[in-house]
Amino acid sequence: MDLFRCKPAERALEEENSHSFKRALNGFHLILLGIGCIVGTGIFVLTGTAAAEHAGPALAISFVISGLGCLCSGLCYAEFASMIPLSGSAYSYAYATIGELLAWIIGWDLILEYLVGAATVASGWSGYAIKLISQFGLRIPPELSHAALSFKGEHLSATGAFLNVPAVFVIVLITCILMVGIQESALVNSIIVGVKLTVIAAFLIFCYPHIEASNWSPFIPPNAGHVGVYGWTGIFAAAGIIFYAYIGFDAVSCAAQEVVKPSRDLPIGILGSLLVCTVLYISVSLVLTGIVPYKELNVAAPVALAVERCGPTLAWLRPWIEIGALGGLSSVVLVLLLAQPRIFHRMAMDGLFPKAFAQVHPKFRTPTTTTLLTGLCAAILAGVFPIDVLSSMVSIGTLLAFTIVCLSVVILRKIRPELQRQFRTPWVPFVPIAGAIICLGQMLFLPLATWIRLIVWLVLGMAIYFGYGYRHSRLNRRSSDR
Repeated sequence: MDLFRCKPAERALEEENSHSFKRALNGFHLILLGIGCIVGTGIFVLTGTAAAEHAGPALAISFVISGLGCLCSGLCYAEFASMIPLSGSAYSYAYATIGELLAWIIGWDLILEYLVGAATVASGWSGYAIKLISQFGLRIPPELSHAALSFKGEHLSATGAFLNVPAVFVIVLITCILMVGIQESALVNSIIVGVKLTVIAAFLIFCYPHIEASNWSPFIPPNAGHVGVYGWTGIFAAAGIIFYAYIGFDAVSCAAQEVVKPSRDLPIGILGSLLVCTVLYISVSLVLTGIVPYKELNVAAPVALAVERCGPTLAWLRPWIEIGALGGLSSVVLVLLLAQPRIFHRMAMDGLFPKAFAQVHPKFRTPTTTTLLTGLCAAILAGVFPIDVLSSMVSIGTLLAFTIVCLSVVILRKIRPELQRQFRTPWVPFVPIAGAIICLGQMLFLPLATWIRLIVWLVLGMAIYFGYGYRHSRLNRRSSDR
């Protein structure tokens, strides 16, 4: 039983064009997909908490540190994406370096990042949508606007609600868009990202004159006597919190087989979106802490609070901030629901999932079967389960994938140095190892309950692999034929 058989990178390259996807995306589309997935609640929510409780005005430094940490992983993704431009993302990269079993674990783990992530963000979208429509005198009954289950202690219990209808609605709507075609999906994402960036730009431009430099003094508040509360330890603590604001750039690689020039444009999309988002995050954090004293920013909507402090002249901007937040979450759901079906498709092409998962619609040229499956599962999760349980699973699943990709770059450089790499991660092995250490460090600070859920999830995945995937693997069939 060869559990660590690898699929040679040459074979992966041969399979690059053996599909029915439509190549319609370029580097600009990929940057917008990355921004669409990265910029969500992080810029509208996490900035306030991180500044008020940990970094103060030095939150801008925290974003630089966190951005550099994500850049290490992003550089590793960029190298693999240029070398193995398949829609399987980290799964395909692991398959070429560390073998089928670990590739399966990563593919199974990516469900936590993309499918469960979409459900988590849709739950957050529901809260913003309910708040926005309430301003127009409309009201959704609690029974139809909350999850049916809540998590108390270590047990799930019924809330009395029936279904989180707004969360289900946004997933169903976006699933329908994704089934129509990649060009249409990219267009919708571009429009949403355009609205989101316009709102953020308006906030920066119109609120900048209201900055009081005294709010930035001291820029690095003295430590309050506890580790992680202001001072340099607070800056690093805040960097750990806002690390999750960067998650999403890796979803760009899932569109590899729909990119006209993937080896060139995928690194542009991954690194370009990270750069743009880092600049946005730093700019917003400086304006926020310049308008509102940092200790007052520990609120659910810090950006809206900053606009309010600017006075009645900017009252018109407040509803647009909520629209921007809603749009931000919408594009995140779209990109996550775009990524997951392509992971399923790639795994089915390798024989690890049933052949039905590999079907591509002859007219729309999208993986309609897996798109429907992903939308259905995400809608059930978002409608029934509480957001806190879902979000912790997304974090650990994403960080595990990042860690494996970083380590895989080092391994493949050692065992296959002759492979053509149109983009090369600089300073190997230092950059990949730094990325892996940063991600592992973040994982270690997650609650024990999250680790237990991850183990249970992986055990379930192993049962499916040994019950179906191993026997039906294309590599297994090839070795049997020999």
